Amino acid sequence: MSLIPFAFVVLITIATIGIGVIATRGAKTASDFFVAGRSVGVMMNASAISGEYLSAASFMGIAGLVMKSGYDALWYPVGYAAGYLFLLLFIAGPLRRFGAYTIPDFAQGRFDSPTFRKVAVTFVLFIGFFYTMPQMKGAGVTMSSILNWPYWAGIAVVGTVITFNVAIGGMKGITLVQAFQYWAKLFAISIPFFVLAAVLGGGATPANAPSPMLKPGTKLKIKGEAAAPANALSFPSSTGVTFRVLTPTRFKVSDARKAEPADDPGSAPLWSADVSSPAEGGVSRAEAGTIITTSPQDRTQGGQVVAKTGPKFEFLDPTEIEVIGSEPVPAPNAPSNEKWLNPYGPMTSKHGYPLLYTYSLIIALVCGTAGLPHILVRFYTNPDGRAAKKTTLFVMVMLGAFYVFTPLWGTLGRAFMPQLYANNSTDAVVIRLPMMLENPLLGQILSGITSAGAFAAFMSTFSGLLVSMSGAFAHDIYGRILRPESSPQQRLVAFKVAAIGVGIVSMLLGLLVEQFDIATMVGWAFAIGAASYFPLLLLGAWWRGLTKYGAALGMLLGGLLSVTAIVMSMLLDKKVLTMDFPPLVRSLMEQPAIWAVPLSLLTMYVVSKATAKSLPSDVTSKMLRLHAPEELGLSKNYVD
Repeated sequence: MSLIPFAFVVLITIATIGIGVIATRGAKTASDFFVAGRSVGVMMNASAISGEYLSAASFMGIAGLVMKSGYDALWYPVGYAAGYLFLLLFIAGPLRRFGAYTIPDFAQGRFDSPTFRKVAVTFVLFIGFFYTMPQMKGAGVTMSSILNWPYWAGIAVVGTVITFNVAIGGMKGITLVQAFQYWAKLFAISIPFFVLAAVLGGGATPANAPSPMLKPGTKLKIKGEAAAPANALSFPSSTGVTFRVLTPTRFKVSDARKAEPADDPGSAPLWSADVSSPAEGGVSRAEAGTIITTSPQDRTQGGQVVAKTGPKFEFLDPTEIEVIGSEPVPAPNAPSNEKWLNPYGPMTSKHGYPLLYTYSLIIALVCGTAGLPHILVRFYTNPDGRAAKKTTLFVMVMLGAFYVFTPLWGTLGRAFMPQLYANNSTDAVVIRLPMMLENPLLGQILSGITSAGAFAAFMSTFSGLLVSMSGAFAHDIYGRILRPESSPQQRLVAFKVAAIGVGIVSMLLGLLVEQFDIATMVGWAFAIGAASYFPLLLLGAWWRGLTKYGAALGMLLGGLLSVTAIVMSMLLDKKVLTMDFPPLVRSLMEQPAIWAVPLSLLTMYVVSKATAKSLPSDVTSKMLRLHAPEELGLSKNYVD
C-alpha cells in the first residue's frame, strides 16, 4: 500500500468536492445547470474545456500506448490537439450563435424536426458511454497501482464522487472544478517528469540491445485466463530466457509468430522444463520452483533459415515468475527497437494494412474532436460566438503544452520499466514509474502527484460526460420528447435523477473493459463522433441545402455502422466472437472512420438533393443566425 500517493488522491478528491460545492451555490436555474448561465469567460472556459478534454486517455493512455507501440501512437496526441483547428474554423462560432442547451437542440432547431432530436440523442448516449469506459478503467488501474485495491474499487470511488458533484451542481458546479483540474494535470504531468529525467539520466537498456531488457531477479505478475489476452507472454526470437515459476500454474505453449505457408519449423524445442505432469490437451502444469527455459526456433525455406520464432506462453492461472540468469534478457511482449522506432509498427500493422489503419485513425481523431457532444456543449456557456472562437484558440495552446509530455513518459517507461510489457500494464507507467527511484520518499511523492493528476483526469472528463448525458435525458428525452409540458424545476429534478442513473451504468460498463488500452477505447468514441456528429455540424452550419432526411440518414448510416463494427471488433478481441474475417475487414472494423465519415457525408448530400423540397421555409434566416456577427442583432438563443 502506497500511503503518500493515496493521500494525494484524497486531497485532489476533497478539493474537487469542495470547489464543486462552492461553485454550486450559484446554480439555481435550468440555464445554470445546462449551460452555466452562458456567462463563462474566455480563459475560464478554455481551462474548463482543456480540463474536460484531457481525459484518462490523455494523462495515462497516450503514455502507455507510446510505450507499447512507439512511433505509431504519436498520432493520438497530434490528432487530439489538431481537431480543435476544425472546431475553431468551422463549428465553434456558429454553434454558439445558435444558442441551444444541447446538441440535439441544434439538430431539432436547425431542421424543425422533433423526430431528428431522437436520432441525435441516441448518438449523445453512444459516444458518451463509449467515452466513459476508458475513464473508469483509468480509475481502476490507478487505485490498483497505488493501493493494490481490486480493479472495481477505483471505479466505484471515482464514479460515486463525480456523480455526486454533477447531481448537485450541473454545468455551473463543474466549470470551476474542470478549470482547476486542467492546471493540476499540467503540473502533475510536467514536474514529476523533469525530476525523473534529472535523477534517472540516460537509458537503462544498452544502445545495441534489440529490445528493452529485464535484469536477473525481476519478478513478473501474470494474469490468468480470465484476463486474456493479457495472460500471454510472447518471448523474443533472438535469444532464450530462463525463468522460475513462483506459484503453481497451468499454461499452454505455441509459436509466438505465425509461420507463412512455405515455412518449415525447425526441430529445436521452443521450451524445456521439468514439469510435474505431462502435457494433456496442450495444457502443462508447473509447481512452484519449476525452472523453464525458452529457446528460439529456426524457420526454414528451401533449406535456408529465413526467420526465428520464440514461444508464446498462455497462463491459465494467475501466477508470478522470476527471471533468472547472469545477464539481462529481452522483455517478453515488448516490440523490438526497430519496430518501436519506425512508422507502421505493432499498432497499425497488426492486421497487415498499416497505411490504411493510420489514415483512418487520423480521420477519427481530427474529425471526432469536432463531434464530441460533451465538448461541443461547452461552447454554449460562452457569452457569444466571438468568445467561443477565442476560447477554442486558447484551448489549442493549452492542449499543445500538455501533450508535449505524454510521449516522453512512454519513452522513459520503455527504458526503465520494461516489466510493464509482461502483464499488459503499460497504461500504468505514469503512476508506477516514479516508484522505481532509489529514494523511496521522493518516488512516493512523485507518484502521489501523478496519481492526483490521473484522478483529476478521470474526474474532469467524467464530469463533462455526465453533464452531457444527463442533459440529454433531462432536457431532450424527458423535457422535449416525453413531457414537453414539464416545468424547469421538474427538468432539474430529472437532471439529477439521470446523473445518478448514468453514473451507475458507466461504472458497470467500466468493469467490462479492463483488458483494452485506454487510448484505443477513446479512439473508438472519436470514430463514432466523427461518423455521426461531425458531418451533421459541418454541413448543418455551412450548407443551407442540408435537409432533415439527409442529415438523419447520414448520421444513422455512418454512426450505427461504426458502432456495430467497433463492438464486433471488441468482441473478437475478447474472443467472445470467433468468426474469421479477412485482415482488411478486421482493420476497417477496428478503425472505421476512413469509410464511415465519407459514407455519412455522401449520404447527407445525396439524400438532401433528393429531398430538397423539405427544406425549412426559414432556412436563410437560420443560416444568418449561425454566421452573422452578434452586433447585427440577428443571432438569438434557441433556448433561453
